[in-house]
Amino acid sequence: MATAAWQDRFRDHPTLGFVDWVLRGIGQVVFQNNPISGAVILAGIFYNSWIYGTVCLIGTIISTVTALLFKADKGMIKDGLFGFNGALIAIALVAYTSPNFTTGNIPNLHLCLYIVLCAVFTTAILPAFGAILGPHKVPGLTMPFVLATWFVLGALLQFSTIDVSNALKPTSPSDFTGPTPAYTLVTWFHGITMGIAEIFFQDNWVTGVVILVGIAINSRIGALMALMGSTVAVAAAVFYGAHDEAIRDGLFGYNAALTAMALGGFFLVLNLPGFIYTVIGVLITARVWASLGIFLEPSGMPVLTSAFVFVTWLMLLAKNGFPALIPVAPAEATTPEENLERYRASQKR
Repeated sequence: MATAAWQDRFRDHPTLGFVDWVLRGIGQVVFQNNPISGAVILAGIFYNSWIYGTVCLIGTIISTVTALLFKADKGMIKDGLFGFNGALIAIALVAYTSPNFTTGNIPNLHLCLYIVLCAVFTTAILPAFGAILGPHKVPGLTMPFVLATWFVLGALLQFSTIDVSNALKPTSPSDFTGPTPAYTLVTWFHGITMGIAEIFFQDNWVTGVVILVGIAINSRIGALMALMGSTVAVAAAVFYGAHDEAIRDGLFGYNAALTAMALGGFFLVLNLPGFIYTVIGVLITARVWASLGIFLEPSGMPVLTSAFVFVTWLMLLAKNGFPALIPVAPAEATTPEENLERYRASQKR
């Protein structure tokens, strides 16, 4: 409890509170309502690229300020729930307009203004998902980011002031041709760690490890679920003969890691049936990523985190049909540990 009190020390601070909310917004990409986790994750992104680190921070700030301007729910703002979609879309727009995807290129003024508009848009549409999915106790997840990115990436082709020579090149299974190389320990290690890093579009395994540490600071179960999700996705990809390069790039792991964290203790109490349900979701997510890659290829749109969103939505909507599963309402979800503790306490009454 002392740790929890320390991490909430500045949540309501009159001047430092905003910094706390922004850092929580970065952490909320991976379900961590903790400014320390957000700071560590941001440091991991900066380790790979100061450009990505900077735009991540800017995107989170813009989307959070927008929520404040429109007087959105203050509790949600303080928990960083209006910030994480802005963080992702800012990184994505730089990544998909940069000749160097790994570290990104410095955006020009036109792209900077475009990032601001898109970060604002993710905040503007977030309540719409609450209105649609709220009655079913299903969260919007990263769909505001996915939908907004799909909407605006195509529009870049109409603007000559923003270079899209490297944009709209979705990563799909068909991008990897030729004989499948022999799988090595590097395939596994990079596939698993890069699967964590790619959640934030980072092509750096060290960043993946740092992100994992950031998650573990707030929730050890959350970190284990992320690791499990990425590992199981890599194992499934190897078993079915996916291309070595696609695995090593972390492409099979990042959606699966998010699904594992969402279902594995956050929105469902982590009992044995819940764990099995989570593993099923992870295995399906890895395949849905591959399918969506092929499906979206003609349109030139990237998959982003859509595989995670679609699978998690469907499995959470189905939860009431399985009495063995114990759902956690989005408004009550904190950490897998606390969710489990509350459930056990309720059973003793």
